[in-house]
Amino acid sequence: MTDQIVSIAKQAGEIMKSAVKPGVMEKSGHANFCTETDEKIQAFLIEKLKEILPEAEFLGEEDGQDVFTSKMKSGYCFVLDPIDGTSNFIYSYRPSVISIGLLKDGKPYIGIVYDPYDDMVFSAERGKGAYLNGERMMSADTPLSDSLVVFGTAPYYTELQDETFEIAKKILPMCVDLRRSGTAAWDMCCVAMGRCNMYFELKIQLWDYAAAALIAEEAGCIVTDTAGRPLSYTGATSAVCRSRGVRELPDCFV
Repeated sequence: MTDQIVSIAKQAGEIMKSAVKPGVMEKSGHANFCTETDEKIQAFLIEKLKEILPEAEFLGEEDGQDVFTSKMKSGYCFVLDPIDGTSNFIYSYRPSVISIGLLKDGKPYIGIVYDPYDDMVFSAERGKGAYLNGERMMSADTPLSDSLVVFGTAPYYTELQDETFEIAKKILPMCVDLRRSGTAAWDMCCVAMGRCNMYFELKIQLWDYAAAALIAEEAGCIVTDTAGRPLSYTGATSAVCRSRGVRELPDCFV
């Protein structure tokens, strides 16, 4: 099934790459955008994924399908982010990725994150490891002091801005430097493949992490909320993704 989902993600990537000056619609929250391409990709993903798993429920960021229900706690549920990094997509500022998570009885089972611009496929199936373009990958084993840290600013939740940057100020002296990409799924995958050693954000949605958190865990990472608790896989959460080399949660989170 993983190979079939990868194929569908790659077809969706062609839709993203072929888009020309997308129409932009605002949603609730500061700088929270949706484009016609987001909606087009989500509709395509639902259509194609239904063909391979017709009994599955669907939770997607766009088009009113963004509410987690009790039905999604049993059986299969696809969790979709058609474009994670929509603001990047609008302004042609890379990266933007397609994220497809599959929950089984409320737990992550398969995760696919696809960067169509660099043709990078991150994939994982529970208990079977994490892969980049078919090659096994593991997170870095270097300490935080020798690492980059990537973080998200939870831009839709302005009440979290001060706390976010206070944490960033405390983390900066602990690491080499900070980075921000604008896509949570990509950030977790960067930790999974060893480009950086930690990612944090004070509020992300299920479609942001359903696929990438599994990929990161299968690459040896520890993924929790900022209090060190397991992620819920039912909705919004804070998130910290640590590589193998960052064994303890820094004090600024607890």
